[in-house]
Amino acid sequence: MSGNSGNDHLRIGIVCHPTHGGSGAVATELGIALGKRGHEIHILSHAAPFRLAGFHPNVIYHEVGVSHYPLFKYPPYELSLANKISEIAESASLDLVHVHYAVPHSICAYLARQMTHRKPMKIITTLHGTDITLVGADPSFFDITRFAMEESDGITAVSRYLKEETQKKFSLRRSIRVIHNFVDTARFTRPACQRGDLARKEEAILSHVSNFRPVKRVRDVVEVFHRVSKERPARLLLIGDGPDLPAAVERAQTLGISDKISVLGLQDDVTGVLGNSDIFLLPSEYESFGLAALEALSSGVPVIGTDSGGIPEVIQNGETGYLLPVGDLDGMATAALRVLDDDDLRIRLCENGRRVAAERFSESAIVSEYEAFYREILAG
Repeated sequence: MSGNSGNDHLRIGIVCHPTHGGSGAVATELGIALGKRGHEIHILSHAAPFRLAGFHPNVIYHEVGVSHYPLFKYPPYELSLANKISEIAESASLDLVHVHYAVPHSICAYLARQMTHRKPMKIITTLHGTDITLVGADPSFFDITRFAMEESDGITAVSRYLKEETQKKFSLRRSIRVIHNFVDTARFTRPACQRGDLARKEEAILSHVSNFRPVKRVRDVVEVFHRVSKERPARLLLIGDGPDLPAAVERAQTLGISDKISVLGLQDDVTGVLGNSDIFLLPSEYESFGLAALEALSSGVPVIGTDSGGIPEVIQNGETGYLLPVGDLDGMATAALRVLDDDDLRIRLCENGRRVAAERFSESAIVSEYEAFYREILAG
């Protein structure tokens, strides 16, 4: 099936955005895991993905250079990416290219396939969320996004919710395979110490990790924390960066709780922060999956979130955390206080979260699903 000296190891190109976010994290972690299994992995992006630190066996990173000519108002990254995919497909004899995030990666892979002179490579597109619900649904991108998905040999979505949204918005003739995101439960676990570096001994730690876009409703994070902090000593950890961070900080100042909030900025490794948290807050308008919530569960941290999008596929209400309607700030604060005030409840939620992460979203199980899907597509 592969050109790898007669064995069953595959040569796979993985294309992703390098920025802090779920799609880049999942793509990179998948590549690393596949490399451990002996597959030859080529990761392509315009910068090294934030979770690709250090050496990883069988994983090769290719930087996509972008030319800057006065003729172009914006650098033509898509053309550079298509050219690089074609180049690596030829030189490494790729069996398939797995693109994460439909826009613009799937259309770049399609163009690269037209350029290659060897056997046609297979294209698998994984949908992560806003590439479909926001970017791809924009009239300026709708037709080309639909075309790219139709021309892919296989399509996966990270949740049933996203699969249904995609089929509804684009009326696809193609089937979509749901393969959930995964977590390394050995890495995302409760650390032995560090808590004292984050908060005082008497303070409960609430945390939030995101790219601080409007859909994350970060002001709600601050509002919920304000209600909790009025009832007991607490500290809020904000990890990440994005357009709504200044508004969240301003709201904290207005509420007079700035001294109880630590803005930690972008963090390549959030295991220590999550592992020392007592509650993870995710009041998003919607999430296609909610990778940060899964990493919190694996770390033994109950999640207080919203019952929208794909979040209910990750968080079991009353079992691993609590889900409330979008904007129900009082309900979220009440749920958080219930968890913080009841040691038995908190321990049960923590243990359930670890168990669910290991049983339903383990790296080994989900990576095996991707492997099986690759071979299914290659077999035609």
